[in-house]
Amino acid sequence: MEQAQTPNFAGIEDVQRAMYINSYIADRNLATAVFLALKRRKPLLLEGEPGVGKTEIAKVLSTMLNTRLIRLQCYEGIDVSTAVYEWNYTRQMLHIRLMESGGAQRQEELQELFGPDFLMQRPLLQAIDPSNERAPVLLIDELDRSDEEFEAYLLELLSDFQITIPEIGTIQAKEPPFVIITSNRTREIHDALRRRCLYYWIDYPTLEKEYEIILARMPGVPERLARQVCNFVSELRSMDLYKAPGVAETLDWIASLLALDQVELVEGSVRETLGALLKYQDDVLKVGGNEMHKMLQKARGTTTR
Repeated sequence: MEQAQTPNFAGIEDVQRAMYINSYIADRNLATAVFLALKRRKPLLLEGEPGVGKTEIAKVLSTMLNTRLIRLQCYEGIDVSTAVYEWNYTRQMLHIRLMESGGAQRQEELQELFGPDFLMQRPLLQAIDPSNERAPVLLIDELDRSDEEFEAYLLELLSDFQITIPEIGTIQAKEPPFVIITSNRTREIHDALRRRCLYYWIDYPTLEKEYEIILARMPGVPERLARQVCNFVSELRSMDLYKAPGVAETLDWIASLLALDQVELVEGSVRETLGALLKYQDDVLKVGGNEMHKMLQKARGTTTR
């Protein structure tokens, strides 16, 4: 394999600054993990609750590197034909009929049916295509939703950045992609895959960090509203909810409040927009109960920095 090109980031601070410019607030520990993944060209496995910003890192990284983002969304039953490659059977059949009509039966012409012209590349094969001018960012999203058999298939790719296709042989990247793997930990990822990755756990942000995230992602938002929302969401995460809101839900909720021309939390509009913040009816009923007024008072009463 050719020597991989190193992204132009001199240190951790450069990575942290570049992420901030792209509206991603990363602490030094996370920036260190990203820097090492770039420097060593090693896959980065990100785990954490849904909505804490794991997928967003891959999007920001592709912008930082000015390269293509290739996303593979995992799900139960995902297989090679969806994730890696598939033969274009319709085109192959048409080619066979053309050969038959022309009287061609030579072995070499039949072998053309399993050549590059009939190969349909899926995300994993696209990521290691030797013809790529720039190494892309490969996002393998929510790996925990896939089957263990598919996870095992990834081992060759993550070790050597190559894929073996029986009819063609081994295809290897000239320059390895930058790989981000995310997991919501609905099941455990096996040790064999973990050993091939750097690892980082992304937790819910602190109140102050979430406030910074809102201001970075939503310029012009009233600071008073942003502070009250952070206080309220912080209270929710301390409750025994089925699914605590992530950063994505916080941003969605504040966008909903702004759409209703709200500049601070008011009980009526909060109740009307809880569906943007909470995604289960039991949680909505629990939060919208007798404690709502007390929670809002607490959120509004600590709006000074």
